[in-house]
Amino acid sequence: MILNAFNLDGKVAIVTGCNRGLGQGIALGLAQAGCNIVGVSSSGSEETKAKVEALGRKFIDVRANLMKLDDIPSIIELTLEQFGAIDILVNNAGIIRREDAINFSEQDWDDVMDINLKTTFFISQAVAKQFIAQGKGGKIINVASMLSFQGGIRVPSYTASKSGVMGVTRLMANEWAKHNINVNAIAPGYMATDNTAQLRADEQRNAQILDRIPAERWGEPADLAGPAVFLASEAANYVNGFTVAVDGGWLAR
Repeated sequence: MILNAFNLDGKVAIVTGCNRGLGQGIALGLAQAGCNIVGVSSSGSEETKAKVEALGRKFIDVRANLMKLDDIPSIIELTLEQFGAIDILVNNAGIIRREDAINFSEQDWDDVMDINLKTTFFISQAVAKQFIAQGKGGKIINVASMLSFQGGIRVPSYTASKSGVMGVTRLMANEWAKHNINVNAIAPGYMATDNTAQLRADEQRNAQILDRIPAERWGEPADLAGPAVFLASEAANYVNGFTVAVDGGWLAR
């Protein structure tokens, strides 16, 4: 039965930035499909932990500073200590800084690039090494953006980082597919999260955005659950290096 290919019972997924928003939506979707979750965030994920455990799955709350690479080895070690293996990595953690390009600071550039792109690559590298050691392959899902495809305004480092995420997703897929490692990305459209609170509060900008979305609504974190489960499952075993837009039709407009 095809539905069996989507079953993730007993799988172990590391999800970064799952304390709220899109990461929480993805973590809950994976848990509903059967995954135990290792939630990585800087401030803790108590709410997500409670929701995952209410589904009968295990949740390990890992505190880490993903602005740097120092904590990556301990994330891997703790996951293996608790579960013995890693099956899925979701690179969701990220930040955004808004300012006109003419005034954008080096610090805002470096901060966004470090967590959105540099950490995404190096934690993927660490998990891929573990996948190869385990000998069974695995799934890596990166969170890209509409700005992986478009330029946007007032977010130069975010645009650069998310364009880089889509590119490095292809690169990793090219190199690691031979190890049965599938690397793909999800590109959320305009989602109702903390990152877009400023846009949604601007009446004119909010109206402009909604007018462009064929679905006529902002996306919700739960909208990413289905695509994430698909890409994490055996149903996506021959999907490599692709970025799936989950945008209510924004790019088709």
